[in-house]
Amino acid sequence: MRCRLPVHRALSWRAPVRVAAWASVAWAAAAAHAGGTPPVSFAHKDWALQCDNTRTCRAVGYQSESGDSEPVSLRLTREAGPGTPVQVDLQVSTERASPAALHLKVGSLSLPGLQGDTPRIPAQHVPRLVQELLKNDEATVAAGKDQWVLSLAGASAVLLKMDEAQGRVGTPGALVRRGTRAESSVLPPLPAPLVKTAVPAAQRKADAALAKPLLAALDRASVEGQCNGDDPLRPDQVQVYRLTERKVLLSVPCSMGAYNFSQLLWLANDRPPYQPVLLDDVDGDFDPATGTVHSAMKGRGIGDCWYVREWSFDGKGFVLARESGDSLCRGFAGGAWQLPVYVSR
Repeated sequence: MRCRLPVHRALSWRAPVRVAAWASVAWAAAAAHAGGTPPVSFAHKDWALQCDNTRTCRAVGYQSESGDSEPVSLRLTREAGPGTPVQVDLQVSTERASPAALHLKVGSLSLPGLQGDTPRIPAQHVPRLVQELLKNDEATVAAGKDQWVLSLAGASAVLLKMDEAQGRVGTPGALVRRGTRAESSVLPPLPAPLVKTAVPAAQRKADAALAKPLLAALDRASVEGQCNGDDPLRPDQVQVYRLTERKVLLSVPCSMGAYNFSQLLWLANDRPPYQPVLLDDVDGDFDPATGTVHSAMKGRGIGDCWYVREWSFDGKGFVLARESGDSLCRGFAGGAWQLPVYVSR
């Protein structure tokens, strides 16, 4: 049960271990873009929480960072609103052949025969499972002679934070602090923003020749101050993409790191005056077929956590369409989960 590595490029970043910490500035920017408050993120010990802009929350737990267990993770997902159920998914990583089935044990609860790469816990067992997660220090997952140990350190705090983010504390449906407050008082889900998309115009043969005049119109000192490595303002190193009848996108390779890199992007006219405008909060690979800019950033070199953002061209500029990240870097090749921070329609 190996998690596959994403096949996209990555942004340049100095990489701490916790994605929840190093993505906080970008998450706040996403919320400001959407005109709301930042989505809730929280991490404690071996567990973490990420709620997106619709108030759907996902809590994840892993093996202890100081232990010797191979990677294992449990994810609890709950949409906002009164009476919504909790969905629980399990995942393990091993260098050996993928197990045919997993056996999850926590406290007095035993759940054998869980099949698939990310088996979902049957709904009828979820309420009891949540109770056992809150009462115990660890859970075990077994497949034959192989065993993984899931730490429950931090689970209570993270699930309480999930209840708080969704307005469930004190209601019958709360996971941690239940009470008699009306279930109807639970916060409702928020609608995902509607993102308009536009297909870019067809590329023209003469567009590549725009590289030189567009580069000449840039503030060289400013670009060189932001970038490292070789001279980024070489015409043979940049890309020009057609967006509309009169607008193009200029992509300049910028920062190079040990395992991440970034590009700077400008919107410009395709004739004098070119007036290139730097896209401050948009960075990544442009796909002219879909009109999207996609970026992915490794949390650290082994690639066990990623942070992903995507922007869509709306006919005039680029708007954030989705954003997600892993919460903790715990040994899953490619990352255990992508937890949405920002979603759209």
